[in-house]
Amino acid sequence: MTALWNRRSRAVFAAITLGFGGYAFAAVVVLIAALALVAVGVPVLDQPSLLVAVSVVMGQGVAFGLFALAYLRYTGRGLDFVKMRVPTLPDIGWVVGGFVVFYGGLIAVSIVLATFGIQSAQNELTRLGEQDPRVFLLLIPLSFLLIGPGEELLYRGVVQERLRESFGRWPAIALASLIFAVVHVFSLQGAGKLVYLGILVILSPILGAAYEYTRNLVVPALIHGAFNALQFGLAYLMVTGQLPS
Repeated sequence: MTALWNRRSRAVFAAITLGFGGYAFAAVVVLIAALALVAVGVPVLDQPSLLVAVSVVMGQGVAFGLFALAYLRYTGRGLDFVKMRVPTLPDIGWVVGGFVVFYGGLIAVSIVLATFGIQSAQNELTRLGEQDPRVFLLLIPLSFLLIGPGEELLYRGVVQERLRESFGRWPAIALASLIFAVVHVFSLQGAGKLVYLGILVILSPILGAAYEYTRNLVVPALIHGAFNALQFGLAYLMVTGQLPS
């Protein structure tokens, strides 16, 4: 019993360190990249679209990947620790079904919140997009290329897989989803942060289950990317007045 407790305690500590450490590392990498560009005369801080591009490319694209790979190398787990392959036809079915369930869940939760007059916080990316709608257009392809893959690599491929070693399937999904949700608090603006995090806690297990049952990281990465891309596309239409808010 003591050995099991120690093993699980180490797994939780590692998962929390990976979840929050990855975010902190990404923040440092993005800051260094932004300062370097400013130093050579690139007005990153004055152009929301450029700032978002640097943030996503250097954060989710570079930092998350490097952090995950560094952990795998340090612990001797190897690249095969993360389960990934070219999607099969059943995998595509999981992507389509997972996206429908994920987005349907968001709609259901949004209806409940609206019924009770509860407001959610706003992501920092949304604020930048409202300043410059081109940000939303930029984020659509980046959702598929970097945001979905980068976040899923770290939080499902490494964090959830690490927890799975000691806790098994569903506890690992739940714990990884909780860590994934709480980390987002640093990117939120305004009141309703707990509501936003609660929504993520409810919806994130869908991504965790998609990875667990397909054993293919590409599946949750595509679900995540498609969900974000649709959200950014709708936000662009609303901000530009092409869709009623």
